[in-house]
Amino acid sequence: MSRVCAVCGKGTIMGRSYASRGLARRKKGAGIKITGISKRSFAPNLVRKRIVLNGKVVTTKVCTQCLKSGKALLAS
Repeated sequence: MSRVCAVCGKGTIMGRSYASRGLARRKKGAGIKITGISKRSFAPNLVRKRIVLNGKVVTTKVCTQCLKSGKALLAS
């Protein structure tokens, strides 16, 4: 099982992490400069839950947003 929500299909997405240094101009500095950009991944907040799917009890990974909104209950 990969890091994908079984209800909405939300998965891992890629992004960037910015490293910066310097003092802000409003604090009498020369400004904040970006010194490095590295790739990182944003993983969804998944929880293993037992839900009834087509009359069977199945353990699946569901994101917490689906649990909070009630979509996980409607999927069964």
